[in-house]
Amino acid sequence: MLKIALESLGCSKNLVDAEIMMGILNRKGYKLVGNMEEADIALVNTCGFIESAKQESIETILEIARLKETANLKLLIVTGCLAQRYSDELKEEIPEIDAIVGTGSYQNIDEIVAGLEKENKIVSLNDIEFVYNEDLPRYVSTPSYMAYLKISEGCDKHCTYCIIPKLRGKQRSRKIEDIVAEAKDLAARGVKELVVIAQDSTMYGSDIYGKAVLPELLEELAQVEGIKWIRIMYSYPESITEELVHVIKKYDNICNYFDMPIQHASNRILKLMNRHTTKEDILAKIEMIRNNIPDATLRTTIITGFPGETEEDFEELIDFAKEVKFDRLGAFAYSREEGTAADKLPNHIDQDVKEQRRDRLMMVQQGISQEVMATKIGKTFEVLIEEQIEKNVYMGRTQGDAEEIDSIVYVKSKEQLHAGDFVIVEINNALEYDLMGDVINELA
Repeated sequence: MLKIALESLGCSKNLVDAEIMMGILNRKGYKLVGNMEEADIALVNTCGFIESAKQESIETILEIARLKETANLKLLIVTGCLAQRYSDELKEEIPEIDAIVGTGSYQNIDEIVAGLEKENKIVSLNDIEFVYNEDLPRYVSTPSYMAYLKISEGCDKHCTYCIIPKLRGKQRSRKIEDIVAEAKDLAARGVKELVVIAQDSTMYGSDIYGKAVLPELLEELAQVEGIKWIRIMYSYPESITEELVHVIKKYDNICNYFDMPIQHASNRILKLMNRHTTKEDILAKIEMIRNNIPDATLRTTIITGFPGETEEDFEELIDFAKEVKFDRLGAFAYSREEGTAADKLPNHIDQDVKEQRRDRLMMVQQGISQEVMATKIGKTFEVLIEEQIEKNVYMGRTQGDAEEIDSIVYVKSKEQLHAGDFVIVEINNALEYDLMGDVINELA
């Protein structure tokens, strides 16, 4: 029995593709192993979104390629966005790669692996506009208490800095009944937190139902027995409606969490980015959310140093961040990507200026975060325990924290806790980004 190991890079949407590939291969009788050194076949699921992600993908491929000489590795298969975007270069530059599998071909991974017995090299770049096959198995690789739930593929937005539509195609939503069936299956496997993902979650269903139907989907998911938290990621501000906010407010098991990547606050830069919103619209949306759900957690991402960004534009962004006081904010220096409209814009900015602006914004946010966190001292929160870090001390997160990207809570408990437990914690101390507290009673 051949052993297969996976290294999946990039976003959670990419991870779900990897989990489906592993599910297909597992069903075909391949043995899944966690250690690359033991594997006969290595699968590297790559990211090709921005320069740093491409670099990480290439370094990982080269590192694993060395195992052909030092370990059992016989076949190296490269999948995902980098494979889709740079198939010719990968084939040319890294001869150790046996198969290059684009974003439209991962559902045929079993045929590709079987085909390598007869062929030396395979490059499979099927149509990226493929229809999602609902019958494929999925090997969930996240901790047993949480799973990602991909509700659509592709994107219709065409932001000028983004290559995703060229790598993933137009938006293609799954049917509500198929998503709910998967949610029920995940709940039956012990999943307690569902993280709803798409390139643009708020436009879910607009391609198949004639309008965006995320509120209707959430109504259905909220009824799935066993699911304690439902978290929505990637909500574009212009598509967040009062109807959506009311559904989130209505159900205790839908997290009051808004992941809203605004990217900038200068109307001039927003227009250059082809973002379908303005600073005034974003402020109105945030006000509407906070009026309806005062304790909502607002998370955003910002790009600094976009082509043409002046010092005035950047100061406007800083003032906006100070005014809104996002609970969570991540900033990225603009990454110039060939094949995007922004690549052809004039007035590109020096790398050191882009990075200085990013660092300045993050220093402002650090102060805001410290202020926001301090307001939580003395309050109680439901916390999902993720791991024990020392005797009587655990690490977990609240409804306001997405896995791996947001803050954590250090929890003291005299009772033994386990990963996946939900407990009530009283906060007694706050750091710049994280909280500390004691268990006051156990929930589940």
